[in-house]
Amino acid sequence: MTRRMTPTNSLRRTGVALLAAAALAVLPVVGPQEGGGATASAAAAESGGRAWHGGWAASPQPPSSQFAPNWSEQGFADHTVRQVVRVTTGGTRARIELSNRYGTTPLRITGATVARTGEGASVEPGSVRRLTFGKGRSVTVPAGGTVHSDGVPFTVGALESVTVTLYLAEPTGPATFHSFASATSYRANGDHRYDRSGSAFTETSDSWYFLTGVEVSGGTTARKDAVVTFGDSITDGVGSTLDSDNRYPDELAERFAAAGKPRSVLNHGIGGNQVTKDTVWAGEKGVTRFKFDALNEPNVGTVVVLEGINDFGSSSWDGSPEVSVEQLIEGHRSLIRQAHDRGVKVIGATLTPVKGSFYYTPVNEAKREAFNHWIRTSGEYDAVVDFDRALADPADPDRILPAYDSGDHLHPGDAGYRAMAQALDLDEL
Repeated sequence: MTRRMTPTNSLRRTGVALLAAAALAVLPVVGPQEGGGATASAAAAESGGRAWHGGWAASPQPPSSQFAPNWSEQGFADHTVRQVVRVTTGGTRARIELSNRYGTTPLRITGATVARTGEGASVEPGSVRRLTFGKGRSVTVPAGGTVHSDGVPFTVGALESVTVTLYLAEPTGPATFHSFASATSYRANGDHRYDRSGSAFTETSDSWYFLTGVEVSGGTTARKDAVVTFGDSITDGVGSTLDSDNRYPDELAERFAAAGKPRSVLNHGIGGNQVTKDTVWAGEKGVTRFKFDALNEPNVGTVVVLEGINDFGSSSWDGSPEVSVEQLIEGHRSLIRQAHDRGVKVIGATLTPVKGSFYYTPVNEAKREAFNHWIRTSGEYDAVVDFDRALADPADPDRILPAYDSGDHLHPGDAGYRAMAQALDLDEL
């Protein structure tokens, strides 16, 4: 029986106002193949794959610098890229996932390491572990493909940060990446994959490159209990403090850990993404990418869906055809069907307040309210979380409470993301 959850409660300012206003167009690329693309045979998944569970994840995006400068369009050549991520659950072995989903040529990974994170680009002494791929130090990922490294002994606890370092000796061409990391990545010239110091890493970026997953095993029994959060920039964490791990999925993982039951909580939000339309830089529409990004995670048991405000808002500034409430509902019904076909529970979230933002118009607000009414009353989702009411200002319910607002009246800040995590019923998850 469907139960409703009741709530308990930056980008830099110059950039947030442009987030959903990046130019939109139908993507020329072919969508990923079933199973997330061709996987390099040299790094096929190890036996007993169900023992792996997701520690961290990010959805891949096509290379683009349309919103903000980054390294994706230029790619890399004789560069070392060091990326810091926080895992939501621990284990005694680790492996990484690398994606060349939007590459047009094979991607050569010369070598890779994983280590415990130090300060900035540095790593803890004695913690660096070489990663292999089918027992080889290098691997070539085909265009459109995905590869996992071999597992390596590496003890890590829930909510600990790990540093993944990739050495890319040969030109990569434009890079598959994740734009809004809300985290700092580092780049050095030459091969510095084993460096303990971060001194060689003199360049920084707020995006992730090629890295789309860190999986762990050996810490807990691999049950079908991973939680995937799926959506747009609000799931992605736009408006949260850089390098703070204060996105709402991070705060949810902290709730599980505080309760003594750490769980895989995997963030598959993409800033600017839409349910019903492809975008030139924010990836395929949600109904297409859902099975590749959300449902292919190991041992996923529940998906929380928060997406649709970009579908309603984009037409107000780019002249694209308007998306009706009925069209968005049909898109969400597709997500529900896909999840149920995989035996996965799916929780629908109401769209959060936008009054005062560049998305706000009387027409868009009427659509948002009608869609939220469907989420709350239709019974089509297995459960509902009311993020709208969790963030709303009681004095003006169409607006985010000022204490929860990042400043653009669209994206929450750290306190707002914490309130969203608190609105989720852990028993329903």
